[in-house]
Amino acid sequence: MNRVITYVDGFNLYFGLREKNWRRYYWLDLVGLSTSFLRGKQRLVHCHYFTARIRNRTGTEDARRQNTYLDALGTLRNLTIHFGHYLAKPRRCKVCGATWTHYEEKMSDVNLAVQLLTDAYDDHFDTAIIVSGDGDLTTPVRQVRQRFPRKRVLIAFPPARRSDQLRGVANGSFVIGQDKLRNNQLPDIVTTPSGHPLHRPAWWR
Repeated sequence: MNRVITYVDGFNLYFGLREKNWRRYYWLDLVGLSTSFLRGKQRLVHCHYFTARIRNRTGTEDARRQNTYLDALGTLRNLTIHFGHYLAKPRRCKVCGATWTHYEEKMSDVNLAVQLLTDAYDDHFDTAIIVSGDGDLTTPVRQVRQRFPRKRVLIAFPPARRSDQLRGVANGSFVIGQDKLRNNQLPDIVTTPSGHPLHRPAWWR
């Protein structure tokens, strides 16, 4: 049986969906989506999801929706959430001189790369599927293929996300179609082990 692990770049996937204006697919069952990638005698071993919590400076609805989604993902078996963080960077307008603070998400690509390489060295998978179009992942994919030639690394490009470099170093690649997103949504109400109901955000319908 061919063991498969998926590695989901959360922000790359999110921004791809947002660019397509597909917020109705944000309530995504990542384990179900990962399972839909399997072929033949493959078995999903685990799904790793890499993200960062939105900075909730003003009690935004975006942060509340994300927290609800993360709590819903936390009820899934065989899924681990890995958190990065936001880094504050001062910005200044070259025209008017106005200044503001810009926040950039950090560590998700590094966390994904480390997990991928660790799993390869520990022989936890035969096939790795990376859900991302981030070209920064080219080097870790190349290293896995060079050091473990019997292992396969596939790239599942999110909507509106591509990287020729990443595609060039992988064993293969494909684009996640709208049908897979539509068919792998979480139930509208997800119940936590403690019995708390988590409702799909109305804005994501």
